[in-house]
Amino acid sequence: MPGIRNRLLVGGPIVALVLALLGWAASRALDPERRALRVEGVGAAASEHGAASSTTVGRDAASGGPTGIGAAAPALPDAVFTDEDVAIFRERMAWARAERLDTLPLGEIVARLGRTFVGTPYVAHTLEVDGPERLVINLRGLDCVTFVESTLAMARLIRAGSDDFEDFKRELARIRYRGGVIDGYTSRLHYFSDWIADGERKGLVFELADVLDAVPDPEPVDFMSSNPDAYRQLADPSNLAAIRRVEAGLSSRPRRYVPQDRIAAVEDRIRNGDIIAATSTVRGLDVAHTGIAIWIDGRLHLLHAPLVGKTVEISEVPLAERIQGLKGQDGIMVARPS
Repeated sequence: MPGIRNRLLVGGPIVALVLALLGWAASRALDPERRALRVEGVGAAASEHGAASSTTVGRDAASGGPTGIGAAAPALPDAVFTDEDVAIFRERMAWARAERLDTLPLGEIVARLGRTFVGTPYVAHTLEVDGPERLVINLRGLDCVTFVESTLAMARLIRAGSDDFEDFKRELARIRYRGGVIDGYTSRLHYFSDWIADGERKGLVFELADVLDAVPDPEPVDFMSSNPDAYRQLADPSNLAAIRRVEAGLSSRPRRYVPQDRIAAVEDRIRNGDIIAATSTVRGLDVAHTGIAIWIDGRLHLLHAPLVGKTVEISEVPLAERIQGLKGQDGIMVARPS
């Protein structure tokens, strides 16, 4: 996942970054557990996994969306994906129908569907394709944010009774972009605290700050504008100015988190399928990593896409212990799919 904590929304698990390398390595904090910092096309990503599939890039005509996904279905966005991505989507939808996942609460669908991606390779930078900003769908390789986004989009379709790939495109765009509208690079939700707030406004999630007795995080958000050389799109002065406006807005609004030493005390208030955002110790960066809450043997664990070279997995240790063992992370924000 921008952020996609690239929260860009692109890049996979934000790893502990060496402060001396902030300009370059820390910029990847948005990638290892967030979003992409370098351009990498879909064709290249596909070749890494050995299966060369045809790539589809195009604009589709608008059509109605499933009940519960949105009263007014927007036109389909320009999208980049492969035949293999479509096949993976259809296989997951068929499995969900056979398992009757549509009868479960949304959070349980997210958790059960997310587990089917265990073993999927972690791949960074998948959202950074050449040309204008477009919806990128890559189910063959995931980072921490694209794993959360793709799973949530499919879970919402399952709950609504749809298995239409066109509906999946719309729902993924709705989740990934501010207001659900793709309008250039800066419309992508690069910071994950922004992803949560925008998702709450769209009715996709609600933040559990009150439920978890979260405390204020006064740290200003300005990582991207402080490291513009790490993002090729920020070479455009208008994009840089737009990102600064986003950061100013995020810094001016209250942001709350559960400190690492309090996670164990409140974990019983977190449910399967809740979205976990691990807050970052890097200056100017809100979130370092994202994943899905999952209960194993009476303890809360993290279902996530971790580091480059690894695959989607369930954390070996409970979430509270995992956060405390990482220098780059100091707490969590939690959002519940709605």
